[in-house]
Amino acid sequence: MLRNSKQPRVTPVEPPFDDETAAALEPLGPPIALFRVFARRPERAKGVFGWGSYYLSRRAALTLRQRELVIDRTAARCGADYEWSIHATMFAERASLDAAQLRSLAHGDAADECWDEADRAVIAAVDALHDRNDLDDGEWDALVRAAGEDGAIDVLLVCGWYHAVSFVARGLRLPLEPGTQAASLELSWPAGLRLQGNQAGRTP
Repeated sequence: MLRNSKQPRVTPVEPPFDDETAAALEPLGPPIALFRVFARRPERAKGVFGWGSYYLSRRAALTLRQRELVIDRTAARCGADYEWSIHATMFAERASLDAAQLRSLAHGDAADECWDEADRAVIAAVDALHDRNDLDDGEWDALVRAAGEDGAIDVLLVCGWYHAVSFVARGLRLPLEPGTQAASLELSWPAGLRLQGNQAGRTP
């Protein structure tokens, strides 16, 4: 986990927004820094909305809980404190994720006792994609049992997209959004530790 990185590498657009920027931002939701970075080019923000309007809606093949398992685990594995803290703050209760499950998503694994078989299949799939860019036959079959074939396809896509989002959040050094600090990965780690692969490792 990056520490003491409070200054973003690029400046998000700030209000007052011109009409084109405001129109691109409005459908994305609250104007968090990530969205305001996207909106430096309004057409980019519109493209992001086009993607998210399916995958963050009830039209997707995943349940809200499955979606948040994928997003939270991907953000944790990427060390993207910014993205993790937003989703843990906004969606954990709606996804029925309790404190033990959030801790497991941050620095546990799919074998932890807090998970049932379906949740384990989703988390294991995210870990396999992060580690190997692929699923073996057993992982694929378990994921299909948990989410169905179309749900499994959506897991692949959501996992890939949130790798991209995590790269942006980390690479641009976006500071945590106000009100999300209590849910941050950094605060949930023991002092001096960070997520590194499947295990906790020393901070450089």
